[in-house]
Amino acid sequence: MAKAGKVGFEPALERLEAIVEEMQSSELTLEVRLKRFEEGVALVRECAKQLEGAAKRIEVLVKASGGKAEPRLFDEVRERLREAAGGEYAVDGDDDEDKEDRGT
Repeated sequence: MAKAGKVGFEPALERLEAIVEEMQSSELTLEVRLKRFEEGVALVRECAKQLEGAAKRIEVLVKASGGKAEPRLFDEVRERLREAAGGEYAVDGDDDEDKEDRGT
């Protein structure tokens, strides 16, 4: 498998699904399970990074078109990423001051 940073979003998501299915249904050794887990963590991080990048690009496009950016549109995505990462997912600038700036 290529490094997670070089994988597109959809292939990474498909690989994550395959890893979950493999870990749930087969009798893997502990070592193989740990390797799959490490691969999965790297893929989750890469997917989160790509989703955050997409969210920022959309926000820029909305602002550039004269519309009011609605960062709340991405709050649900961020919440799901936090859930998937066990509460460990954070976005740069995702603090109280940033939320106040955005009006949330």
